[in-house]
Amino acid sequence: MPAEPAATGRRQMVEQAASRRQLLPFAALSASYFAHIGFFNPYLPLWLKDLGFGIVAIALLTSVQSATRLFAPYGWGALSDHTGERVKLLRYGATVALLVSLALWFELGPVALAVVLLLMFTHTSAMMPMSEAALAHLVSQGGSFDARRYGRVRLWGSLGFLVTVFAAGAWFEHFGMVHFPHWTALTLLAVTASVWLLPDLKEPVSAMTEKLPVWPVLRQPAVRWLFAAAFFHVLAHIGIYVFFSLYLDALGYSKTMIGVLWAVSVVVEIGWFYTQSRWLPRLRLSAWLVVCAAAMVLRMGLTVGWADVLWVLLLAQALHALTFAAHHTACIALLSHHFPGRLRGRGQALYTVVAYGLPGVLGGVVGGLLSQRFGLVAVFWASLVVSVAATGCAWQVWRQRVEPPASA
Repeated sequence: MPAEPAATGRRQMVEQAASRRQLLPFAALSASYFAHIGFFNPYLPLWLKDLGFGIVAIALLTSVQSATRLFAPYGWGALSDHTGERVKLLRYGATVALLVSLALWFELGPVALAVVLLLMFTHTSAMMPMSEAALAHLVSQGGSFDARRYGRVRLWGSLGFLVTVFAAGAWFEHFGMVHFPHWTALTLLAVTASVWLLPDLKEPVSAMTEKLPVWPVLRQPAVRWLFAAAFFHVLAHIGIYVFFSLYLDALGYSKTMIGVLWAVSVVVEIGWFYTQSRWLPRLRLSAWLVVCAAAMVLRMGLTVGWADVLWVLLLAQALHALTFAAHHTACIALLSHHFPGRLRGRGQALYTVVAYGLPGVLGGVVGGLLSQRFGLVAVFWASLVVSVAATGCAWQVWRQRVEPPASA
């Protein structure tokens, strides 16, 4: 009889090892993709400034990425749901983005540069939603979201971001912004290599024959409030994503210190992703949305009022563990509940459109106009107001009480 428990234990160990092997390529993709984002997003405004563009032009050009999130994620997500070929589409998108990025090595006017960014981001803005959809079944146990497994994959993205935001800051401090296009090509090369390492996952053909409408899900009050909360929460974040580096530069911080301040937010983000299975089960997922939105109010208040005090700014950046990492996991878990199976790709894509596309375009354009008229600090005052709206919407999600448990 003792042989049977031993055999069961060995079988469980083999299954766990196989599961880890499946997760490793997704961890590599997360690391390489966010390594690209880690240098590109913080330093794109400074590169454009170095090229001689004004604040409004910089705001418009940095908003191109968000503009592609209005249409690209849902288009790619619907195609991936229909064909089941999420990995092949990821490979195509990464390869095309890499080739298009080579155009940044040439001297371009604002229109040509906008076209290049548009083509590049059209092929990269849906990469995370598609990979999240492909990963979803690997980080679920018994129908519930496994925060530990998801966090262990996602933290590699934070590590990739941390490495490049530090390294690029030091590099640009010593050599100037002239090598920005080279960094773009190298990081996209890493992304392209990682997607070719992904397993050839494809949903069964039988699953592809059933057409599942998404509108009945969107009509649910809990889902509508979830998307509204995500919209306002990320809109409040746009001040950080687009204008934070320019804000710090105007306050006299060096590029190295700008990198350090970005890195602080990523360090606490890594800490959260690594330990989130300990904290998430202590509250309902919707309650975490309220906590994260309230933390966003505090973060924006500190950034507006005491940005010239380094330790206060460090504290504000440390709140990123809640305002981004905890918020992101709670949203992904809720999306996995509301958009299961064949709806996964479209659910993730809609989240990207509503939570990142619309806020990115609106925040970039309006933020550019505000900063030109009233100074960069006005952007963060606006973010403070918007974060209050996010808290109200998150409260409404909490009131609906329609959600799965957060599995440890």
